[in-house]
Amino acid sequence: MGRRGKDSSERRFAAYVDGLVSVIGHADRARPLQDYCTGLLMPCERKSVEPIAAVTAPERTAAQHQSLLHFVGEGRWSDEKVLAKVREMVLPMVERAGPIEAWIIDDTAFPKKGTHSVGVARQYCGQLGKQDNCQVAVSLSVANHHASLPVAYRLYLPDDWASDAARRKKAGVPDQIGFQTKIEIALDQVRAACAAGLPRGVVLMDAGYGNHSKLRAALTALELCYVAGILSSTTVWAPAAQAPCAWPRTADQAATSRCRASTSQGHGSCPEPSGQGLADDHVARGNQRAPQIPLCTGAHSHCTARLQPQ
Repeated sequence: MGRRGKDSSERRFAAYVDGLVSVIGHADRARPLQDYCTGLLMPCERKSVEPIAAVTAPERTAAQHQSLLHFVGEGRWSDEKVLAKVREMVLPMVERAGPIEAWIIDDTAFPKKGTHSVGVARQYCGQLGKQDNCQVAVSLSVANHHASLPVAYRLYLPDDWASDAARRKKAGVPDQIGFQTKIEIALDQVRAACAAGLPRGVVLMDAGYGNHSKLRAALTALELCYVAGILSSTTVWAPAAQAPCAWPRTADQAATSRCRASTSQGHGSCPEPSGQGLADDHVARGNQRAPQIPLCTGAHSHCTARLQPQ
């Protein structure tokens, strides 16, 4: 990068941080914010406050460490306001390359060695591809073919953390933060994005989210198109079947009732369940209408569940 390009980058970075300073609160938070953002861009292996302090203030690392630790851990600034400001500044740049085409629901795991980091627990870690000690954050991003931008980001707090008052107090978890499933967090983020009037796109989600019928139904109620992954073990009826099965309400009914034809709808005997391709197609077409898809365990079996909630 030439000198002119470097100067331009520095000016744009300074303008970006100044924008964040405008919503961060007290003026004494401006310098720690600038140093923290600078440290995130530096080529240090870990992005925690200690190595960031070392690269941003090598001659006074201890004092810088305390300053950043207070800013990150004790500062009473609003992450929602900061994310909203980021969206205000960055989204127009993303849209210069084209309209928003997708909303992406996802989560990110951070492997951890200890037990003190907020929300750390033994759970599935995508980075490692297995169950391990980690933190998990749920996010919603808007995207086009040029770029993506996170517009919501929330740390998942497992139930054993949420219900442990002593642990919460020690870690500084706000009182208003209670236990929510990842699905509930994602839905809150989507609803907030709709309320904020963000440009809409097709909601994309993997099977970790897409297999939950309540989430898909809620997206349909919000008039959002979606494309969702579902588990390969999911079995659905062919479109022509249109839910020909009586819904068993009790265990006894489930054990004794058979799928019967609906004479009022002109259905014949229960059709053979179709496979993965049809399941993908049904779920992918959630933008048209929420399909009535009875979930059965096999050919001519008892109906045991539905992809579309009652």
